[in-house]
Amino acid sequence: MQDLTKTIKLRIHVTSEQEVLFRQMTEQYRLACNFVSEYIFNNQFNLNSNSLSKILYADIRTLFGLKSQLTQSTFRTVTARYKTIKQQLLQKPYKYKDENGKWKFVAKDLEWLWNPVFFKRPQADLVRNRDYSFIENGSMLSINTLSKRTKCVFESEHFAEYLDGSWNLGTGKLVELKGLWYLHIPVTKAVEEFQKENVRHVVGIDRGLRFLTVSYNEQGKTDFVSGRKIAAKRHKFQEIRKQLQSRGTKSAKRKLKAISGRENRWMSDVNHQISKTLVEKYGENTLFVLEDLTGVSFEQQNLSRTAKQNYDLRSWSFYQLEQFLTYKAHENCSETLKVSAKYTSQRCPKCGSICKENRDHHKHLYSCSCGYKSNDDRIGAMNIQILGTMWITGDNNPRYERINSTTLE
Repeated sequence: MQDLTKTIKLRIHVTSEQEVLFRQMTEQYRLACNFVSEYIFNNQFNLNSNSLSKILYADIRTLFGLKSQLTQSTFRTVTARYKTIKQQLLQKPYKYKDENGKWKFVAKDLEWLWNPVFFKRPQADLVRNRDYSFIENGSMLSINTLSKRTKCVFESEHFAEYLDGSWNLGTGKLVELKGLWYLHIPVTKAVEEFQKENVRHVVGIDRGLRFLTVSYNEQGKTDFVSGRKIAAKRHKFQEIRKQLQSRGTKSAKRKLKAISGRENRWMSDVNHQISKTLVEKYGENTLFVLEDLTGVSFEQQNLSRTAKQNYDLRSWSFYQLEQFLTYKAHENCSETLKVSAKYTSQRCPKCGSICKENRDHHKHLYSCSCGYKSNDDRIGAMNIQILGTMWITGDNNPRYERINSTTLE
C-alpha cells in the first residue's frame, strides 16, 4: 500500500464578525511567518523546526498574539517554504559557457537567495482537531481564532466521502481569495501500490516546446500533444502583460495580477487535461516514464524562426504536469518513473548508436546511418520508453552512455 494525497478546497460562508476574526488571525500569522523567515535567512538557514521553536517561540507569542499551536505552525510553514525553494533551486542550476564554448552547470542552494522569503498573502495553517474540526455530523466547521472558537457554514461538493474514515485530514490552510474565504485541506488515503510484475503498459513521455508531450508505448503507438495553439495563447498573455506593465498605474497593476492568476489557472487546467487523458487511456498497472529535466534547458536556437511564439513555452510548468501525472497514476494503481535525459534525443532506438548530428532540429527529423528515420521528438519518447522497460526488467538506474562510439549501458 502507498499513500495518495490530494488537496480539497472548502468554501466558507462567514459572518461579518467571523471575517474580522479571520483577517486578524491570518494577518498576524503572515507577520509572524516573515519574522521567522528573516531569522532563518540571517542565521545560516536553520530549517530545524524544534530548534527554531526553542529560540523564537516566546517572541512570536508576545509580538503577534498567536496561540501555542499557531505559533508552532509558523515554524513548519516557513521551513516548508524554504525546503521547497531549495528543491526548486536544485532543479534550475546556474549555467554558463566555459572558454571552449561548452555549457557548464553549477548547483544552486539557499545561499543564492538575495533576500528572506517573504509571505505577502495573509494565511493561517490550522491543525485538525486543535485549530479546526468538523462538528454536527460533518455539516459545520469549527475554527479556533485568536480570541475565540467560532462555528462556520461551508460548502464543498462530495466532501462527505472524506469523512468516511478512509481518509486522513491534514493541516488546513485558511486563505482569502477575492473576498471569499477557503480552507484548503490535504487529505491522504492508502491505495494499492504499483507492482512491477503486474505492469501492462510502459509509456515513454518526452516533454518539449513544439509538442508539450509526445508519448510512445510498448506497442509502438505514438501520441502528440501540440504546443502551437497553447504557445499562441501564452504569447497573448505575454503581450497583455507588457501593455499593462508599460502603464504602471494602480489599476494596471490590479489587472496584471488578475491576468497572472487567470493564466496560471489555465495552465493548470491544460496540465490536468493532459495527465488525465494519459491515465484514462492506459488504465491500471501502467508505468509512465519521464526524463529528469533537472539542468535541461530548451534552447532558442533549436526552434525555427516561424515558431518564435514557442519561446513562451520555455517557462511552461512541466514540473506541475509531472506532479499531476504522478498523483493521477497513483490513484489508478500506476506509477511514474524519472530517468536520465542524457542522450535520449541523440540515440537511435533501433541500432543504439549515439550521434548528435543525426538530429536535424529545423526539419524535426532524426536520421541514423543504419537507415532508420523518424520525427525527432518521437525519438526521445521511444528512448525514454526503452529506459522504462529496462527498469521493469531489473535495472534500477537505467541510462544511456556513450562508450567508444555506440554503446548502451
